[in-house]
Amino acid sequence: MPETQSAPATPPPAPDWGVGRYESTAARLLPVAREVVRRAAIGAGERVLDLGCGTGNAALLAAEHTADVVGVDPAERLLEVARKRAAELGSSAGFRAGSAAAIPCAEASADVLLSVFAVIFAPDPSAAAAEMARVLAPGGRILLSAWPPRGVLQDVNGAAAGMVKAALGAPDGPPPFGWHDLDALSALFAPHGLRVQLAEVSVEFTAPSVDDYLDEQASTHPLAVSGFAVLQRHGRAEELRERLRQILEAANEDPGAFRLTCPYVVATVRGTG
Repeated sequence: MPETQSAPATPPPAPDWGVGRYESTAARLLPVAREVVRRAAIGAGERVLDLGCGTGNAALLAAEHTADVVGVDPAERLLEVARKRAAELGSSAGFRAGSAAAIPCAEASADVLLSVFAVIFAPDPSAAAAEMARVLAPGGRILLSAWPPRGVLQDVNGAAAGMVKAALGAPDGPPPFGWHDLDALSALFAPHGLRVQLAEVSVEFTAPSVDDYLDEQASTHPLAVSGFAVLQRHGRAEELRERLRQILEAANEDPGAFRLTCPYVVATVRGTG
């Protein structure tokens, strides 16, 4: 039945990264974790924090360089996956529950803080920056990856988010913080005596076909699983699927299969002293 004009607006659900199977997305993002860890140049004995560690990609890679590694994430299911992976690898990395706004680590306890497409989802960037600065040791460094605001992934995410908001009758929220932008990041970290450098990189996503990629994302990625569940209740799931298929087909770089080259940035944040 169509919604009446008087129906109260329902806000979109907060992301629950424990739903679906983020393991699939984490596997695709492993090259990014490798790049971030490589740029971090972690030395033996350095203390490493992987903020928003998910299934443990960056933490487990960091543990190949130093024995003092901890991963922090709010999704307990993903922490269990990370702990299982660490046990299977015989890794020293440890994992604990926490968020960017309340990192469960002592002041100045991390020489290297990593965040692979994680802190960019923090609801309060200022609080996250303050927490990262608090746990960062003098002379330490933060490395985080972020997507730019334009590109195929952003077109896909924007189409899905827009349709979910329309189905719920939810108003537009504030514009997202520019985690990809040098000026925005500099203004965010400058009050903490930290300076920012940016590097542009890219990652490839491949699949046997556009439909295979779309089916995988729709059934495994936490945001997609949640969004399609909302639209299924409103009878618009197939409409979204067709719109996403059109976007992906137009951007496909391999006519015989599916390939997408996605740019991202790696920010390196250090003290100004």
